[in-house]
Amino acid sequence: MRRRRRLAGIGRSSARPGGPASVGRVTSADDVAGLDDLPFRTEVEVALLLVSPRHRYEGRPADGALPVGADDPDESRDRIELRAGLGIVGDRYFAARAHVHASVTVIGLEGLEAVGTAIGATVDPAATRRNVFLRGAHVEALRGEPFSLESLLPGGDRSGTLGRAVRFRGYRAANPCAWMDHEVAPGAFRAMRGRGGVRCDPESDGVLTLGPAVLRTARPVALG
Repeated sequence: MRRRRRLAGIGRSSARPGGPASVGRVTSADDVAGLDDLPFRTEVEVALLLVSPRHRYEGRPADGALPVGADDPDESRDRIELRAGLGIVGDRYFAARAHVHASVTVIGLEGLEAVGTAIGATVDPAATRRNVFLRGAHVEALRGEPFSLESLLPGGDRSGTLGRAVRFRGYRAANPCAWMDHEVAPGAFRAMRGRGGVRCDPESDGVLTLGPAVLRTARPVALG
């Protein structure tokens, strides 16, 4: 069975400009076309990207998750491609009508660390089955809000789709389900309430990659 890729080195300093050492810093917004309504700029880290082509938490939690198939692609990705109004290319919710306004789920790693502290267990972020895992911002504040994410490229290259901000609209909370007690840790279902992330839709095409990124918002969302 293929093993999940673990989060290694998250939060360590990085030699790249805008890396994890600057996570959470707020500056004025850059002059970026189409983002005039998002004046707050917070440097964050895209710490994990998860894309699953099929549901694995189906049926009864006590029966366990469906195994990863031998021919299934790795769910943990270095980069993801997004399409406006459709979601993440290759994900189970891509272009799914039943998940309109919920094709992408963004979650904050700080919230999951608080869950681990509350239940006294190590939390594997990938077990939550969210898509985009950020460090450095209060992600729950994005409910009902417009925002954008832009992966930062070495040398500041902004050419092509990569290096372009992807605009999102946050909608409802990604409330935890009973699977969390079984797949994350006992007590995670209750502890993740208010920390389960935000369901959203991309409103522009683009690419996100692991590493430093810029989160632009209409309201301040920096931690602390």
